[in-house]
Amino acid sequence: MNARPRAKFRQDKNANGDEALMAEGVPGTIPYFVASQVRELIMNGTFRPGQPLREQDLEQRFSISRGPVREALRLLEVRGLVSHVPRRGFRVKLYEDRELRDHFMLRGELEALAILQLTGIEDLSPLVDELTTARAELTRARDANDPRAYLQSIRSFYDLIANFSGNTPLREVLDRLNDAIEPVRYNLLLRKLGESQTLDYTGIILDALAERRFQDAAKAKRAHVMSNLDNILTAYREARYEP
Repeated sequence: MNARPRAKFRQDKNANGDEALMAEGVPGTIPYFVASQVRELIMNGTFRPGQPLREQDLEQRFSISRGPVREALRLLEVRGLVSHVPRRGFRVKLYEDRELRDHFMLRGELEALAILQLTGIEDLSPLVDELTTARAELTRARDANDPRAYLQSIRSFYDLIANFSGNTPLREVLDRLNDAIEPVRYNLLLRKLGESQTLDYTGIILDALAERRFQDAAKAKRAHVMSNLDNILTAYREARYEP
């Protein structure tokens, strides 16, 4: 059996100037590196919704001690990607249907709010130009059948709107919601990228913003979320971990 590659580390100074063991070739400290790797395994479906994340298994996978593994899992818990059950340990976050539906509807409402907050901005031409570029990237990702790039382009499209609105608290809440729900969205695109209607809805939103029809753009955003909910719930049920 092939040996699992070990992470390479070097002695360096941390942000406080203290000596610390740092992972080579990766940003930040070891727990952040491990958190990014576990997040990727959740994203690509290696770790499924509800699957236990045993610290001993992760120690062996990354060839590191228990402390950094536990800290990495705590970081992912803060981001909403894993949950901790007392006396049972960590597992990939598992949503009930109602919770998942509420999550998506909240995100849709907040993105619609970001659209409506553009009303007081006189010149939207820079945003319209950026959204046009983002939508072109979305088209390329779909044509290449690349669900990861497609999802990144979707997020970029709506991030541009939130950023342009100037509402920092709104943008921060959306960032957190998007981080937590990203594996769910990716799972759907892996299964049904060809059925995605995002290009149609982003086109409607872009045209409406170019003509300053803010209510129409917000309505399209909400409609997109509602049209997708059943597919999201079905795909998520199919992806759940079965012991």
